[in-house]
Amino acid sequence: MRRLVAATASALLAVVLLAGCGSSSSSGGTASEQAPKVIDVTINGESVTPNGELVKVSVGQPIELDVTADVPGEIHVHSSPEQEFEYKAGEQTITVDPIKAPGRVEVESHTLEKTLFTLQAQ
Repeated sequence: MRRLVAATASALLAVVLLAGCGSSSSSGGTASEQAPKVIDVTINGESVTPNGELVKVSVGQPIELDVTADVPGEIHVHSSPEQEFEYKAGEQTITVDPIKAPGRVEVESHTLEKTLFTLQAQ
């Protein structure tokens, strides 16, 4: 009888452990399978879009900034570790490292000394 109980307990433990290994993120896929969050950033003189908005992303989700600017500048992502990107006048895509933990991360223009937007990682 003890052998039967021990075998049943071992089988149940194996099922629980295997179920945990196959889990994915709450967005329906693992971080590497998630489509990147593409954020259009337009800088024209003192005018910026987005302008201080909250942008939701998933923890671990790839992030791309499609930047259109009239003059060169720099974008600073206050993540951990912090990230800085220089951009040229014209159009370019900047790849930002995914946010690794839930919370808010400000993204600002050092050139304009403005917050472009805040990433809300969930």
